[in-house]
Amino acid sequence: MKDDIIKLSPAIVWKNFYKLTQIPRPSKKEGQVIKFMEQFGQNLGLETIKDEVGNILIRKPATHGMEKRKGMILQAHLDMVPQKNSDKVHDFEKDPIETLVDGEWVRANKTTLGADNGIGAASIMSVLESKDIVHGPLEALFTIDEETGMTGAFALKPGMLKGDILLNTDSEDEGELYIGCAGGVDANIRFKYSSVPVKGDYIAYKLIVKGLKGGHSGLDINLERANSNLVLTRILWRATFKFKTRLAALNGGDLRNAIPREAMAVILVPSEKEQEFKDFVDGHVTILKAEYQTTEPDMNVFLEKVALPETLIDEETQNKLISAIYTCPNGVIRMSADIEGLVETSTNLAIVKTEKDIFSVQCLLRSSVDSAKEDLSSRIRALFELAGAEVNFTGSYPGWKPNPGSAILNTMKEVYHKKFGKVPEVKAIHAGLECGIIGGIYPNLDMISFGPTIRSPHSPDERVKIDTVQKFWDFLVETLKNVPGKEK
Repeated sequence: MKDDIIKLSPAIVWKNFYKLTQIPRPSKKEGQVIKFMEQFGQNLGLETIKDEVGNILIRKPATHGMEKRKGMILQAHLDMVPQKNSDKVHDFEKDPIETLVDGEWVRANKTTLGADNGIGAASIMSVLESKDIVHGPLEALFTIDEETGMTGAFALKPGMLKGDILLNTDSEDEGELYIGCAGGVDANIRFKYSSVPVKGDYIAYKLIVKGLKGGHSGLDINLERANSNLVLTRILWRATFKFKTRLAALNGGDLRNAIPREAMAVILVPSEKEQEFKDFVDGHVTILKAEYQTTEPDMNVFLEKVALPETLIDEETQNKLISAIYTCPNGVIRMSADIEGLVETSTNLAIVKTEKDIFSVQCLLRSSVDSAKEDLSSRIRALFELAGAEVNFTGSYPGWKPNPGSAILNTMKEVYHKKFGKVPEVKAIHAGLECGIIGGIYPNLDMISFGPTIRSPHSPDERVKIDTVQKFWDFLVETLKNVPGKEK
């Protein structure tokens, strides 16, 4: 597997990416990769700083004759999203990622690949260790915990960075330059319930949803993919009122920024209604598969008989939470009126979880318009408080306002056109980039986000297109040569 990817071009980037795949680095568990990156900078003899949360900053002096160019900050995040197929045995805190070359793509073996943002980080490493790339004063910023709260970016202190321009390497379409992004906020919802004993003649079943594509809750939210939590509660809501089913547990999704792919519920069905209930579920599965035959061809919804649980969620709370989840806003709420094809506002019903005496729900709301984000937050609060839940919002982060007059944008457009014969597309993105947060701390930074082509990030289908890594690298190197001079 190593031999496969280190034979790819550019060899220096794939070599460094391979090194990153061998270091466990799920979000909030980045200790090993922080230590690795700190030693990487030190071994190159470069000024290397680790801040109090684990962000790594490495400074490299300008090459001869480039000392008066504007200072450049190359930025990537070190963490990756840990997602795997249910049949894959993999411990993201211990095991390396198994990489595979699959035609035009590199992917992993039934897990996320970590190309988001590992290719960007590997490219920055390659610039730092190169002896023949021309560049001005250079800083490399590797942040932590981007995927679960951007806590690394939030923790940056004023004065740490000295550069004038920041190139974020966390975008996922080669040939596109991003100059703006959405802000976001987490909705955290809690139902308190009473555990009650099973009374009556019931049969227990586990209702399972599997085989969905999932994906990035910002970049893929407009692709009409199914949300496993909503597929499940769509059936549960009808079953509850048709058969008086009882709920023992409901669990789905495990990451706030990934469209949930799997979900399951343990439900009790009156014994005399067992066959009718099974026929009812089969009928709804047929309907669902027909509805999602294009976007979710591998959808699998099925029943599995299980032992009777000892307790149930009390009936009043059960009915309220199922109804609230079923009616919870999800997906695209509004498209941008200013930028064609851009999602303005969305929400992802990411996680539902049953614990002792507490049922929790988590949604990630995104919008490039702060007032729209606040309005969506209010709608979700109103819905779940009406159902008797506690609601609070955390981790709010700002969007990144586009600057079409950016100097580095004009430079990069010219460089790309000269090198590849076409003008890159300039866009904003419906995802959270650290640029919004960093720009709030360093308001004078001129920022661009770009990267190679990555598909299905945040899911086991994640893959990076091989030839776009070469183009991304060539573009990065050429951009460094052409950084504008400092204003006099």
